Amino acid sequence: MNKVSSKARFVGAMVAFGLSLFPVVGRAEPTALPSEVTLTVGYQKVGHLAPITMIAEPLKKLGININLVEFARYADTRTALLAGSLDVATVGPADLAIALSNGSDAIVGLMGVGSSPKYVIARDGLKIDSWSDLAGKTVAIAPGSAVWFQLAATLVEKGVRYDSFKAVNIQGGGANFDQALKSKEVDAIVTWEPFESIPVIEGYGYFAKNLEYSQSKAVGAELGMMVTTRQAVQAKRDAVVRFVWAYLEAEKALAADKTAFGNAYAKLTGLDPKVAAEAAKPITLGSVVTPDQIQRQAKAFADLGVIQKDVSGEIAKNWDDSIVSDAKRL
Repeated sequence: MNKVSSKARFVGAMVAFGLSLFPVVGRAEPTALPSEVTLTVGYQKVGHLAPITMIAEPLKKLGININLVEFARYADTRTALLAGSLDVATVGPADLAIALSNGSDAIVGLMGVGSSPKYVIARDGLKIDSWSDLAGKTVAIAPGSAVWFQLAATLVEKGVRYDSFKAVNIQGGGANFDQALKSKEVDAIVTWEPFESIPVIEGYGYFAKNLEYSQSKAVGAELGMMVTTRQAVQAKRDAVVRFVWAYLEAEKALAADKTAFGNAYAKLTGLDPKVAAEAAKPITLGSVVTPDQIQRQAKAFADLGVIQKDVSGEIAKNWDDSIVSDAKRL
């Protein structure tokens, strides 16, 4: 048994029992804050945010209390941020541009959180091998969601008319999409993990591999984005930097061990561990989004009329690279 695999199993076991990984990776912890600070953090129960299950204990040692607030949708999290109810949150890659187009510069972008290939999920027994096969089909999608932005950008770049298929708007959680596909109310769904993998695992859907929509020039493959607020940067910057440090340390540990990642995924979402392990496989933890990418997205969707105005020129001044840089130096 080699030392690497032994260590990986040990790390995975620690995650499964909800323990901190930070003593295992052997990196010195940052200094604690002189006085206790509370950060209110908005998040969603999605696999690419699994590192968030591991940060409370190490941050507690640094004098930071984390108040986690769950949201079902990125859009709801964005609203709470703009209302001043959150200090840090995970939102969709388009949410910074959306907020700016609505006249608010309260949100400050920090980094992405993960990426994965995205495919239309087709109903089992129905042949969908190309974008032209969607013609006349009923496709369920969440209007205004992060995956909707990815799909819409891909359709534009491939010259596929959005009205060539029947788009059915489904609100609420991803389970609603799976139920619609399982009951054959729709022919295909555009959703997010773990609700992409569940139909495949249970045998009533499949990945339409020729219908990938995560590689558009305008949007790309980023699954989410970590952001803060101008108020938090001014009043709690040292705490935000330490939050990012803890998140990045947890992210690195899970990225290095798929078993540990699956366990953390199950812990966060409440999924059966076997399902979580499958849903974790296509996800790569770590940021792939850049301010340039968000600028392209803002420009593309202003041109399409999806957002009210072109705010691509405002992205750079609403993105703070220094917080991640400082976190990496701790």
